[in-house]
Amino acid sequence: MIRTILTYPNPELKKKSAPVTVINDSVRELVRDMSETMYHAPGVGLAAPQIGVHQRVIVIDVSGSDEVPGLIVAINPVIVHAEGEAYEEEGCLSVPKYAANVRRHARVVVKALDLEGRECTWRADELLAIAFQHEIDHLDGILFVDHLSPLKRELFIRRARRLAESDGEGS
Repeated sequence: MIRTILTYPNPELKKKSAPVTVINDSVRELVRDMSETMYHAPGVGLAAPQIGVHQRVIVIDVSGSDEVPGLIVAINPVIVHAEGEAYEEEGCLSVPKYAANVRRHARVVVKALDLEGRECTWRADELLAIAFQHEIDHLDGILFVDHLSPLKRELFIRRARRLAESDGEGS
């Protein structure tokens, strides 16, 4: 089922998520809904808090539209190693109509559980490394705009307010 994606400045996006303690049918349904929502949006990643569920679950698929989908499901993901630096433009399904360059690690190693409860390890670079960092941030109540300089963040906030006001005028 496609779920509604929460957007900035919804306060639910700033809440920390709880670890998943049992992988059951409810978690499997959540992952199905998240992946369907992500593909429909379309996006390359989605964290459970973006649909209002405060559990440590993310889905990612960085394959191109002309490639076979490569869905990654990560439950309770943790970055266990990070190195290098990347400075790439990011966007977010929860921050529509805005993108900015964000400083991230160029390479990460992530450990998490899959839907069967098995521990998995991903060694990621490029877009996948950025996606893991971006989605794990969501689990901690951090948006990519929180990584911007104070000046750029203030400009973003002003722009978001203007967009919200103009959207409200048409209602």
